[in-house]
Amino acid sequence: MNPDSADLFLYFNFRSPYCYLASKTMWRIFDDYHVNLVWRPLGGWNGRSPPDLAAKKLPIARQDMARFARRLGIPVNPPPKSTDPTLAGAGSLLAEEKGLLRPYIVEVMRKEWAEGRDIGLLDVLLDVGSAIGLDRDELAAAAEDPARQAVLTDNWNEAEAKGAIGVPTFICEDEIFWGQDRIDFVMEYLQERRLSRL
Repeated sequence: MNPDSADLFLYFNFRSPYCYLASKTMWRIFDDYHVNLVWRPLGGWNGRSPPDLAAKKLPIARQDMARFARRLGIPVNPPPKSTDPTLAGAGSLLAEEKGLLRPYIVEVMRKEWAEGRDIGLLDVLLDVGSAIGLDRDELAAAAEDPARQAVLTDNWNEAEAKGAIGVPTFICEDEIFWGQDRIDFVMEYLQERRLSRL
């Protein structure tokens, strides 16, 4: 690893409420520290509780998310339960290539978790593209590209091989930080590595 910077892997599923919370607070990592974001989006249920467990956890998860949202002062309007994040994940790879990953993440999460929109619908994603300056035709092709969607599965296989068990997960070297409530620990780790921006 370059002693003057660090690679920070981020495993992220757009369907996760905790990724929504992370999308509101994680940017200070990249603003305040010399780190390279290694973007690893996921699709489907990867990184999330399986459907039967998710249904059992839902009442507690909703309460938990509401507490964090109140603390952050952000709205919460959950999307339909059937929402599939795969198109959004594949589209994010194009956004990254175009230098628009950050606004893409923020806008997708706003549509989904603040407005309650179904990001599994291509038209919703295309509205995101229009809002941030991504070509609609390019985004449609990217979101539905089987090769890009396969990358999402590869990302989860990589995450599991590294020891990740959920999302969002941040990994720097051998350190694994699971959850949006571990972002402070990520920053403490980077500070200990003397990677603060001056």
